[in-house]
Amino acid sequence: MADFISYPSPSGRLTGSAGDQQTESGKAVRLTPGRLPTGARLIGPLLVLIVWEAASRLGILSPYTLTAPSTAVVTGYAMLADGALLPHLLASAGRAYAGLFLGVTVGVILALLSGLTRSGETLIDGVVQIKRAVPTLALVPLVIIWLGIGEAMKIFLIFTAVLVPVYINTHAALRGIDIGHVELARTLGLTRGEFIRKVALPGALPGFFVSLRLAVTLCWTALVVLELINTQTGIGYLMNRARDWGQTDVIVVGIFIYAILGFVSDTVVRLIESRALAYRRALGA
Repeated sequence: MADFISYPSPSGRLTGSAGDQQTESGKAVRLTPGRLPTGARLIGPLLVLIVWEAASRLGILSPYTLTAPSTAVVTGYAMLADGALLPHLLASAGRAYAGLFLGVTVGVILALLSGLTRSGETLIDGVVQIKRAVPTLALVPLVIIWLGIGEAMKIFLIFTAVLVPVYINTHAALRGIDIGHVELARTLGLTRGEFIRKVALPGALPGFFVSLRLAVTLCWTALVVLELINTQTGIGYLMNRARDWGQTDVIVVGIFIYAILGFVSDTVVRLIESRALAYRRALGA
């Protein structure tokens, strides 16, 4: 596809480039935002950290209320060096990603069944919509009765939290496939399996990646609360214990870990999305 798209100017001439429109004066008007350079998304978080650090050093923020970022970094390094942090980090990551894997897998399967078959939508969609209306934390008492207070309970609740956005967005993407593509597939004589593989799945990818970005964040936010329930390992457990002892630096270390893991996970999904959907020419491409 060509790199330049022509637009009609007020005088009737077709001029301009992708994202720009040429005016009568010859000056290009930018219609769309430019592509961000590598690392530009870190500017906002870095500004927040700078303001936070400055407020702490100027005495605006008391260390007993909220410790400075530099102090939290020193504390985190010390905890990592003496081996106090890594076991809790691995325990949290294991719970989060186990629930994420199960939620994404089951969510995609249910979305395919519901989005591509009438009987699947009849049986599945209403149940998922009801679950969507019920907060995950409202299920905690019932799931504790079912599974106890061990690892299975935490992974199951993360799984239920992740499943809903994966199903909703993937299902919506499937149902949003242009009917013209369906007619073209019928004209070409594609079998149902070929239609699913060559038309439905590629067409659902944009919605799936949106859901995956939501899911990698939800698995960590759900874990924060679940690790406060009778847990002896995990970042949430460290933060809960630090609250009892008034260790705001350890609490901030936990917040930083959740933020970094969530940001890195989202960045990885963005990278995979850009590779998988490299064929698209869109506003954010």
